[in-house]
Amino acid sequence: MKIMMGGLAAGVGFGAATSLINALSSPYAELGAPLTGTVWASAAKVLSLLMDAGWSWAALAVAMGWLAGTRALGALVGALALIAATGAYYVTDAFVWEAETDLVRWWVVGLPFGLVLGVVGATIRQPGLTGLLAALTVPVGAALQMVVLPPRPHLTLTPAIVLAEVIVWTASALGAGWAVHRFWAAKRAGTAG
Repeated sequence: MKIMMGGLAAGVGFGAATSLINALSSPYAELGAPLTGTVWASAAKVLSLLMDAGWSWAALAVAMGWLAGTRALGALVGALALIAATGAYYVTDAFVWEAETDLVRWWVVGLPFGLVLGVVGATIRQPGLTGLLAALTVPVGAALQMVVLPPRPHLTLTPAIVLAEVIVWTASALGAGWAVHRFWAAKRAGTAG
């Protein structure tokens, strides 16, 4: 029960924070307009590019599944986190932007993805190739998204876009490196014992 409440809370926090950061990063939003041209606007833009990406939402569900520990609970908590994040995102958007909502459509998408990604998160704890593949899901997914759909809302590269891309590529490499290191360390420990 505690992990389910944690998943809901993490989802609400992530979704609301993503919407607020998007508003702060936009010179067209009431919250972002006063920040235009400041270092705070640039920082908000970097955070917006990082948080409002598919891989980061997937990472939320994977992290919740990992914290849950078991596949069944991981599936439930991963789905709850994505559903809560989506709800909080669109409710916050309605207040901050007076935006229309695609809430139901994204809940329909988030539910199955949350279930699967929660299971992936719980599977990271397993030793061997299965745990390695699960641990590579978010880093490889982030790198793949950088290739297929990089965070470039403008035709020209801005310093915020470059920094966001550097952060994603670095985090992807470090995450994949950690997963592979953990796999080989466990394999060596298994053959040594």
